[in-house]
Formats: sequence, structure tokens, C-alpha cells
Amino acid sequence: MIATLSGTISEKLTNSLVLDVKGVGYGLLVTNDAYSRLGLNEEVKLYVYEHIRENVHDLYGFTDLESKDLFEQLVNVNGVGPKVAINVLGIGTLNSVKQAIASGDVKLIQSAPGVGKRVAERVVIELKDKVGLLSSLDEQSLLTGEDVARQDEAVEALVALGYTVGDALGSLKSIDKSLPTTERVKLALKEK
Repeated sequence: MIATLSGTISEKLTNSLVLDVKGVGYGLLVTNDAYSRLGLNEEVKLYVYEHIRENVHDLYGFTDLESKDLFEQLVNVNGVGPKVAINVLGIGTLNSVKQAIASGDVKLIQSAPGVGKRVAERVVIELKDKVGLLSSLDEQSLLTGEDVARQDEAVEALVALGYTVGDALGSLKSIDKSLPTTERVKLALKEK
């Protein structure tokens, strides 16, 4: 098993780097963030995830152990393979991806290539308690957000207008729940 590789970036290909380690070039698939930050001829140490199947032997490289850990968590979600996991990590910085998972931002996760709504929902359900972040909402709202959304027509209306469940709950948090749904939605839209 290859755990890390240290060497010089000799080539930058589409979505991957060639890392020259004492004359041997290793092709590593990397996140968009790592790809843009790392330059040619730069000396780097990359944490490696090996994906070996019958006819595939891919190496995935990460600049830090935290990114590799989240990648491995994503790969353990049913329906998420390594290519989908690297795409999910590519939607933003590591913290923004963790925040999206913690706050239940299915639409942002779904924006990754190859990620459908069901897979994005599965990622949120399986990992929201494991990513180590809390959303801007209190912990109770995070844990019951989906249930609240199903019962609250104002949340459903805001989600239909493009809000995430977390943003909708946050916008409605300070608005009186006894008001009619249309009034609550209007007030929430004014706050944004």
C-alpha cells in the first residue's frame, strides 16, 4: 500500500498530476483546489489513496491528511466511488464541503459532476455527524432540519425558490411562527 509520495510535479494533465519520485512518474488524480495551488517543478508530499480493482489501479493524491480522511469517508457512502468523491471535494475548499455536508446543503453537493439528488442526500445523512462541523444553526435544528422542512410550508416554499434547507430554516428562525405562511416567506425573503 502506498501511503505518501514525495517528489517533484513534472506534468499537469486534466484533473491529474504526474509526480516524479526519483525517476518514476506517478499519475495522481487530485482535487480542483490542489490542482490549482500546486505548480510545475514544485516539491510536494502527497497523501495517497489507492483504488485497485480488476482492471483499474488509480492513485488519488491529497495535500493534507484531513482531505484524504474526508475522501475516505465519502467513498464509504453507498453509491459514492472514488471519482464521485473527488468531484464532491472539488466543489469548494475542504471547509466549505464540510459545511455543506453539516448544514444539509444537498444542492451544493449535487452540483458536483456525477452526483444525483439521492447520492447527495445519502452523503448528508451518513456524514453530517462525522465531518466535525456544526452548521450556523444550533445543533438541534441541524438534527431535525429535514423533519421541520417536511412540516413547515414556509421552509418548503423557500426551498422551492432555491434556498437550502439550512438557509431556509436560518431565515425563518427569528420570524414569528404564528404568522401566515405567505407573510413568513415574504419576511424571510426580505432578510436575504
